[in-house]
Formats: sequence, structure tokens, C-alpha cells
Amino acid sequence: MPVTITEDHDLVPLCPHCNQSLNVIAATTPVAQGSSAFKFGKRTVYACPSCRKALGISQRKGFWAG
Repeated sequence: MPVTITEDHDLVPLCPHCNQSLNVIAATTPVAQGSSAFKFGKRTVYACPSCRKALGISQRKGFWAG
């Protein structure tokens, strides 16, 4: 069964932790430390600006990620 995806410009998602509206999402790029520090790729952590809990982490792999 195919899934239909529609674009909704009025949709404001809610934080799953504190239920506040997510009009803005905070993002940071962590600095790796230690012997297992990543040398390639780029990681970004996304968080709710109200409760500061993590919403997700993205990773761009590869030598030229930037």
C-alpha cells in the first residue's frame, strides 16, 4: 500500500519530552575526544530549546562531509 506524503506549512511539531511547540530547533556539532574520536564525517545533535533534551543525531559520513 503506497503512503501519501503531503507538505503542511502550518504544521508545528511538538517536543516528545515537554510537549512544547517546536518553532525552533537547537543544533550543535559535538567535538569528539579520546582514542575513539571520529576523524571523518560530521555529526549534529538536535535538541528542544525549551527542555534541552535531544531530539536526534545526524551523521554525514565520508571524507568530504561538511
